[in-house]
Amino acid sequence: MTAKKADVLDLYERSVQEPESEIDVIDQIWQEQRGRLASSMREDFCGTAAIAVEWVKRREDNTSTGVDLDKATLDWIRSRLPDRLDERQNSRLELIEGDVLACSTDPVDMTLATNFSYFIFKTREEVLNYFRIVHAGLVEDGLFILDAYGGSDSYLEMTEDRDLDGFIYTWDQHFYDPVTSDVVNHIHFKFPDGTKIKKAFTYEWRLWTLPEIKELLIEAGFQKAVVYWEGTEDDTGEGDGNWAESERGEACEGWVAYIVGIR
Repeated sequence: MTAKKADVLDLYERSVQEPESEIDVIDQIWQEQRGRLASSMREDFCGTAAIAVEWVKRREDNTSTGVDLDKATLDWIRSRLPDRLDERQNSRLELIEGDVLACSTDPVDMTLATNFSYFIFKTREEVLNYFRIVHAGLVEDGLFILDAYGGSDSYLEMTEDRDLDGFIYTWDQHFYDPVTSDVVNHIHFKFPDGTKIKKAFTYEWRLWTLPEIKELLIEAGFQKAVVYWEGTEDDTGEGDGNWAESERGEACEGWVAYIVGIR
């Protein structure tokens, strides 16, 4: 593979997305919080809609809607759906080009905002407005599932490489401002022949903290907001893939957590 021949959206999915594992956690959260499984979901800021696509494959009564502003990305996944879904599965998936703040859909069991996508909202007013819109779009016992990242390394301007199958993925924390909590992060790719794709993706976010997110969820009308924290492997210190509702985290260099707004 070379930079010239590479498909950046394919590289993104291979580097960042783990939809089957994400849905395993979603099912766990639903069983623990509601004693049932969800069937309808809306994936906001869906990008290549990896979770929305996997969701309709998981169970025969599952339906999903993906919402994103980027037409080119939605066209990319639409062109690949015949290879990923059969006709019945595809009939239960809807992809909408639109603004998550203005795109009205039927009430769903849950809305997802993952890969820290809602960090594009940089003020309390913007986040609160979005959370209120999500709350209004859920069924009576619906859940809003988000993720967030943090840890001491999240405040550093640094890069981290991962050697994947045929390419190197680089997460570049290019800029951090402690006064505003603004961050600029890039994703780069490098290939065995030495060619590179610099700034394949760029994210200009505010780095929100878990207490801020939980408080805004309550202010938006959710009855409760809980955090799911990942366990740690004793020998490596890395995440072990086991998630549990927790009132305490760990002061580690880097972490990713799920936050659940309970309607």
